[in-house]
Amino acid sequence: MKNIYDYTQSELESFIQPSFRAKQIYHWLYVQYLQDFDLMHNLPKDLKAILKQEYRISHLEIIRVETSSDGTKKYLFKTQDGHSFESVFIKMRDKKLDDNGKVIEGEKYTFCVSSQIGCKVGCAFCFTAKGGFIRDLSAGEIVEQVVWLKKDNNLLPEKRVNIVYMGMGEPLNNLDNVAKAIRILGELNGLSISARRQTISTSGIAPRIKKLGEMNLGVQLAISLHAVDDVLRTRLIPMNKAYNIQSIIDALRDFPVDARKRIMFEYLVIKDLNDDLKSAKTLLKLLDGIKAKVNLILFNPHEGSEFQRPDMEQVKKFADFLVQRGLLATIRESKGIDISAACGQLREKTLRDVSCETDRIG
Repeated sequence: MKNIYDYTQSELESFIQPSFRAKQIYHWLYVQYLQDFDLMHNLPKDLKAILKQEYRISHLEIIRVETSSDGTKKYLFKTQDGHSFESVFIKMRDKKLDDNGKVIEGEKYTFCVSSQIGCKVGCAFCFTAKGGFIRDLSAGEIVEQVVWLKKDNNLLPEKRVNIVYMGMGEPLNNLDNVAKAIRILGELNGLSISARRQTISTSGIAPRIKKLGEMNLGVQLAISLHAVDDVLRTRLIPMNKAYNIQSIIDALRDFPVDARKRIMFEYLVIKDLNDDLKSAKTLLKLLDGIKAKVNLILFNPHEGSEFQRPDMEQVKKFADFLVQRGLLATIRESKGIDISAACGQLREKTLRDVSCETDRIG
């Protein structure tokens, strides 16, 4: 059956007559979070029958949730064909009240969603790589992650959230489906999440960075850089052999950037590997002339990793060096570090638990 989350409102309007019914369906799906056509009370019975025959609403099932002490939740979803992948619900900021109980600032949420089941890139530091690549997620499966995270956390339809494509997979290796998901999530009669609130994180596929720019989606871009020389970056990201640092920088110089935004460079800081001030100096030169922001991420150790978490004082020195020389740099606050925080870790742990249970039964 077709996944109804796969369609933009205009596409549904071309399939469903009269066309205003598509707007009603969008309201039920994305404002009321309904997952049963029979409960859409303003639709005629004959249309409900057609919808139930041709479309399925829910293609994902939540099979496991881990909750951190800081409120971060890692979700493990199961697909219709029996595979699993992860999404993360992150509370970035608590509600702030004045002395009279009036809301000064509302809560701020970020959803980290996956674009693939597994990944082809094979980064040395990434837990997802251990599980190999299975398949791309459809646009509908990407969109449904967002619906589930809003519904399961009781977020009102009008509550805006930020979406980051930083979960399992390389978004630019599934660009068509990711681009369509961005458009669906931005539908005004649906979730209405502006492209400016959505960020694609890529390991740096230079030709597809160019293609993404030509699509002019208005989406934000983050580059997983992690090293300032090709020798180290190839060790960390083998794909660097095909698309080296300079090719990525060249592709970014033509990427359309909102006047109020910057291209984010994610830099995973690893102890005694790329945390020295010499690397910071090289990074400064590398990004010269690019409207950039550097997000320093402390490596999150996981089972079997050869890398170690850096010393916070050293990371602060790295950040201060950049900031004092005019390059905006922040240290990402670790979220969910007391749960299966590394991408793919919850999935692999669940698969291992199932395997052990099967062995005991056998």
